[in-house]
Amino acid sequence: MDEMETEESPALKRLSIKNSIQTNFGDEYIFQLASCPEISCLAVSLSTNTIKLYSPATGQYFGECKGHTGTINEISFSVPSSTHVLHSCSSDGTIRAWDTRTFKQVSLSRAGPSQEIFSFSFGGSADNLLAAGSNAQIIFWDWRNGKQISCLEESHIDDVTQVRFTPDNQNKLISASVDGLMCIFDTNGHINDDNHLESVMNVGTSVGKVGFFGERNQKLWCLTHIETLSVWDWTNATQEANFQDARSMASDRWNLDHVDYFVDCFYSSVDDRLWVIGGTNAGSMGYFPVNYKGAGTIDSPEAVLEGGHAGVVRTILPASSAHILPTRNQGIFGWSGGEDGRLCCWSSDESTSEPNRSWISSALVMKTLRNQNRRIRHHPYGKVMPL
Repeated sequence: MDEMETEESPALKRLSIKNSIQTNFGDEYIFQLASCPEISCLAVSLSTNTIKLYSPATGQYFGECKGHTGTINEISFSVPSSTHVLHSCSSDGTIRAWDTRTFKQVSLSRAGPSQEIFSFSFGGSADNLLAAGSNAQIIFWDWRNGKQISCLEESHIDDVTQVRFTPDNQNKLISASVDGLMCIFDTNGHINDDNHLESVMNVGTSVGKVGFFGERNQKLWCLTHIETLSVWDWTNATQEANFQDARSMASDRWNLDHVDYFVDCFYSSVDDRLWVIGGTNAGSMGYFPVNYKGAGTIDSPEAVLEGGHAGVVRTILPASSAHILPTRNQGIFGWSGGEDGRLCCWSSDESTSEPNRSWISSALVMKTLRNQNRRIRHHPYGKVMPL
C-alpha cells in the first residue's frame, strides 16, 4: 500500500493534539490513565509511585495521592461504594483506596510478606468481592469489611498479571499469568482451587493484558508480553483466532514506522467491532481493525494518532464511556500517556476553530528543557528498573 492510497482512504482518520501536559518535563513515566465521568476526574499513575489527578476537559491539576512504596501496577474508579474513591494496586503488596476530594488514603488491603499485587477487580454475585493477582496467587477480600476470605495458590505457577470479573456474570473470574495460562473460576461459596476452577485456557506465552467484548461479553481478547494477540470464547474455553505475527501484520497496513508494541484493544458494542492499538517507539499510534473470524486479518488503521508523544506510549483512554469509535465533530477522542512523561488529549473535531495548544500545569515543577533529552527505556509492559 503506497502513501497516496493510505492518505485518501475514506476509513483513515488522522487526529490532532487538543492539549498536552508535560509532567515534570519527562522525569516521570505515565503508566495508566483512569477516569470517572460522574466527577470529571482523570487519574494518572506515574513511575514515581504517585497518582496525579486532572480535569479531563481542561487539564487543570487537582492534586496527587501519595503512599505507595513500589510501582503502581493498576488504577481504577470501579469501586462499587463511591464515585469519589479511586483504587490502586502496587508492587509494594497493597491495594489502596483514595478519596479524590481530599487526596487522602481511606483504606488499605495488604497481601502476604514479599508479595506484589499486579491487578485487581471488584465483583462477586453479591458485589462484595475484591480479587487481586499476586505472585502465583489470587487473593480475595470482602471489600465491605476488609477481611481476606480466600487465597488460591495452586492454579498458577508465576505472577498473575490480570484478574477480571466477567461483566455479565459477576460470579465468574478470569485470571491470566506469566505462566501462559488463563483460568476461569466460579467465586460462589467458599473459594478454593479444587472446587472452583472451572476451566483453563493455554495461551502458551506470558499474558500481559486481557479484556472482554462481544454482545454478551463472552469473548476475550488477549495481548501477550511478546506482542501476540489472540481471541477466545471464555464460556467454552476455546481459541477463535491467534495472531502470532500481529506486529508485522499491522505494520504492513500503514506506511509509518514498524509497529513495535501494542498498547491496548478497543471494542465498539454498537457495530460489534474490535481494534488493536499499535504503537511505535517514536510515539505514533494506530487503531487497527481486527477481523478474528475465518482466516483472521488485521486491517488498515482507521485512526492514526501522531505528533503528541516522543517515546513509547503506555496507556490510552477513550473519551467515550459507551466504547464508540468517535466520528467527526465529537470533539475529544481520548487521552494517552507514555514514557516521555506527556499526557496528551486528542481531538477528533477537524473542523474546530481552536488552535492546537500545548501547555504546562503551573502546579508542576518546571525543569530545564535538557531533561527532555534524557535516555528513555522502552519497556511497554515490563517492570520499571532504575536508570
